[in-house]
Amino acid sequence: MKITMIVAAHKPYRMPEDPMYLPLHVGRAGKDLDLGFQGDDTGDNISEKNPSFCELTGLYWAWKNLDADYIGLSHYRRYFRGHKGRDKWSCILSGSEARALLRDADVVLPKPRNYFIETVYDQYVHAHPAAPLDLALELASKTGPAYARAAQALKTKRKTHIYNMFLMKREIFDGYCRWLFNILFEVERQVDVSGYSSYDRRVFGFLAERLLDVYLEGSGIPYREAPVMFMEEQNWLKKGGAFLRRKFFGKAG
Repeated sequence: MKITMIVAAHKPYRMPEDPMYLPLHVGRAGKDLDLGFQGDDTGDNISEKNPSFCELTGLYWAWKNLDADYIGLSHYRRYFRGHKGRDKWSCILSGSEARALLRDADVVLPKPRNYFIETVYDQYVHAHPAAPLDLALELASKTGPAYARAAQALKTKRKTHIYNMFLMKREIFDGYCRWLFNILFEVERQVDVSGYSSYDRRVFGFLAERLLDVYLEGSGIPYREAPVMFMEEQNWLKKGGAFLRRKFFGKAG
């Protein structure tokens, strides 16, 4: 069982030592900066789309260029948590721990985010322009009745798996990427994001976070969940305050 978990990064940073992890410089195309990592600008790639696709340029590269039985995506400051260790870096999920998780399911996801006071759909449109998500859900719904039900459920459910983090069996990974990028490329074709702020131009990364559950639920694919750990301190009070401001006063700008 060969497992490759790419670690999306755009700047120098310490990386896990476990051989399961492959540091990947996302958005490498046209950059003079050499991180000493594999770049996402080799082979079949969309590296130049990184400003709007974010870590998905790394996902696309992995889909088109990696040979592994299981493929996953994590981030240079965010990983699945494994056993307790002497420090954060020794707590990152190891290859042997990943294999143990995969004995019972072919997909591992982060534990879900619960928005409590609003739906997954409302949380998105309070933070970002609604048109791309509306179109993405419309396109997803056209891929089959089960996907249509899963897409519609975003307007009532309050939990979802975010972060664009997962580990998947190759066959499932291929199906997900094919489905996801077909939708995202069509949204890209139809929606002009040139007037968006630099933050909102990261739209395709944001959309993928909401589409992952639509795909898995629409496909009827079971999964395991694992906790997520952050390598840097998180200001949850600030994050919570921003969430509430968007909820009650609308998105700034």
